[in-house]
Amino acid sequence: MPDVYGLSIPARLEELCHPSKTALIVYDMQAGIVSQISEGEAVAARCRVLLNRARAGGYRIYFTRHMWLPNRLAGVGQFRRAMIWQRADDPMKTRLPFAPGSAPWQIIPELTPNEDECVIDKITMSAFEGTFLNIALRDAKIEAFIIVGIALEVGIGPTVRQGADLNYIPIVVADACGSKTAEAKTSALAELDGTGEVFTVETETLLPWLSKE
Repeated sequence: MPDVYGLSIPARLEELCHPSKTALIVYDMQAGIVSQISEGEAVAARCRVLLNRARAGGYRIYFTRHMWLPNRLAGVGQFRRAMIWQRADDPMKTRLPFAPGSAPWQIIPELTPNEDECVIDKITMSAFEGTFLNIALRDAKIEAFIIVGIALEVGIGPTVRQGADLNYIPIVVADACGSKTAEAKTSALAELDGTGEVFTVETETLLPWLSKE
């Protein structure tokens, strides 16, 4: 790891795999989202393996959970997104798929957060926009984050790009991230890889490093 002006610059994945440097973000693994993805169960199983290993290793763990505002409080962005996703031509014909407290809004039972972990509710795609995630990571002196969940092309990509812009080092676990289609996944991963700033790794490659001090 090269040093300059008193700073150590991580060049390899294994240099980041320590709970003092890196956190785990489990992105939007909600019942109403996982069920929409054909690979949802496989992604959930890999997320569970990584979550258990991160817990055993003492890593800080943050879950995100997407929600929609009631229509009376919604703005242009939410209405437009709802109309596109639900193929509606009238905003008042859209429904709230992830209303707080509803069954689809809940994180799937096999990934239930522990009491010493954090759930961040958001109405945006990036987990950093309009939330306290950046403040929490900065305060804990975190340099990097591992991200898993659904969906890669919808919200994980924006989170990774904004995280890199905030000077975190993103680690994307490709096979623990779900997408609507294989083509969407390939395209999203290629876009992130093209930046040169994102580590992309498979679950089996990362697991041994999470066990090391």
